Amino acid sequence: MSDEVLMTVENLSLHAGGRELQHGLTFDIHAGEVLAICGASGCGKSTLLRLIAGLDAPTAGHVQAGEAHERRLMFQDARLLPWKRVVDNVAYGLEIRGEDKATRNARAAEVIDLVGLTGFENSYPDQLSGGMQQRVGLARALAGDPDIMFFDEPFSALDPLIRRGMQDEVLRLHHEVGKTMVFITHDLSEALRLGDRIAIMRNGRIVQLGRPDELV
Repeated sequence: MSDEVLMTVENLSLHAGGRELQHGLTFDIHAGEVLAICGASGCGKSTLLRLIAGLDAPTAGHVQAGEAHERRLMFQDARLLPWKRVVDNVAYGLEIRGEDKATRNARAAEVIDLVGLTGFENSYPDQLSGGMQQRVGLARALAGDPDIMFFDEPFSALDPLIRRGMQDEVLRLHHEVGKTMVFITHDLSEALRLGDRIAIMRNGRIVQLGRPDELV
């Protein structure tokens, strides 16, 4: 993790349905870090992720990036297109961007190898295990070479051993490619394992933010 600030969240608030869902949140996201946002279901962590990923607009405050950083979001469900092969799922974002077929397939092959799925390029999602499908989702997120990656509890539905393996995969890829990651989880042990820093949320507020060894 560097001292460079990749994104600043300042006084971010969200009101909906007569309720204040986010309460004046302020924090920075540093280049190259894994920021784990942890809290119980309903505390507002996924709502916060959607705000900083640019999917929803806040009622007040703002999210500021130094440049027009490209972002990728990975959900609990890998959300693969069932009628497309692995290679085509991975390359889909590049296809939407307008990359030619040779270029996008070459890039897809690179990231498929990076996540350990070489040999499964021509498989369809229903031929893969849940953990392998999540790897495809991870490869698709990496294919566009985003500056920052957002994970919304991507492993919560996986069996414990598969989940542990996917955590290992995220750590390995983080060390190999150095991507900035914001990782949402309700599991404190997962946050402690993955996060360079951890933000603990409760009722739409961040009540603690620091390195794992700083948390009380």
